[in-house]
Amino acid sequence: MIKANTNTRSIVSSKLISSDEDIERAARAVKAMSHPLRLKILCTLGEHEISVQDIVEQVGTSQSNISQHLAILRDKGILASRKDANRVFYHIDDPRTLRLIALIREVFVQNK
Repeated sequence: MIKANTNTRSIVSSKLISSDEDIERAARAVKAMSHPLRLKILCTLGEHEISVQDIVEQVGTSQSNISQHLAILRDKGILASRKDANRVFYHIDDPRTLRLIALIREVFVQNK
């Protein structure tokens, strides 16, 4: 259990989300990112634009499965796509998502 002193609590509580609209937006984004495969896709993309086929190869599952998860991330406004001939490329559309992934890495990834 982490113990926080009074000063820490006041700093943390002053930074919490208070607007219902902001809470809804944050909850939608976190929910969309909460699936392990979707988080892996986002980590694979990073700051790059990558084709669906390249995502399939890097993530290691079927194109159908990847496409379903890409559609969820796109529908939630986390990803954007563009077509070039018969290929579809995806990229993270909101820089806040990259910041969130960096924070997740900082908090949950053990330095080896």
